[in-house]
Amino acid sequence: MNFSIEIGPHSDIETLPALSDVYVTMLPGGDYKETADKALELVKKGFNPVPHFPARSMNNEQELKDYVNKCKDGGVKQALIIGGGRDPVGKFDSSIQLLETGYFEKMKIGIAGHPEGSPDISDTDLEKAMIDKKPYADYIVTQWLLDPQPIIDFISKQSVPVHVGITGPLKISSLIKFANIVGAKNSLNFLKSNFSKALDLLKPKDPNDLIGKVKSHTDNFHIYTFGGLKETNKWLKENKYVE
Repeated sequence: MNFSIEIGPHSDIETLPALSDVYVTMLPGGDYKETADKALELVKKGFNPVPHFPARSMNNEQELKDYVNKCKDGGVKQALIIGGGRDPVGKFDSSIQLLETGYFEKMKIGIAGHPEGSPDISDTDLEKAMIDKKPYADYIVTQWLLDPQPIIDFISKQSVPVHVGITGPLKISSLIKFANIVGAKNSLNFLKSNFSKALDLLKPKDPNDLIGKVKSHTDNFHIYTFGGLKETNKWLKENKYVE
């Protein structure tokens, strides 16, 4: 199995597990230069960084071009192109607009997948967006989920590899909070129906449960740590996913 992990531009890379692919977020209100700088730092350390390019957070085309060139010039060879969960700050309001610029030529391109829908876009528009983006995409990274069936259904419809989003080992109460934020409706219901006791809510949810149910459909898993980098690193080592 292949694992990738997601960090922020201020994360300490000295605590990173021995994984090749490291995604670097650019959250709403963030500075693209910080994400680019972290990506370049990762290149120098021998990782394969994958910076996020959120359409709705780009002020203008010149800023986007500078961001792409900064990354390319520093040896970055892969990018995740996303809409980004916010109102547009400039002229870009969807990831397809970034892809159509042609700036990402010769880079490996990932796009976002939402098997349970997205709070930022209707299901109809989401389906159309996926059709429009597919010709540019080398693979899809899904939002993090816990209910296996929507993931399996989603994978069966795709023509490119799907990297399934999972969480690191987090308390159920934390997962419920994050599920509300990302609009993971099925996973939220799955959590509430399977973990009703107060004691259960304080126990860490082991990602192996989900991996075991979907690994026959994909070899690729993308870990959202939500700041729990050390715990995730420990989990990867204990399960012998990394040295």
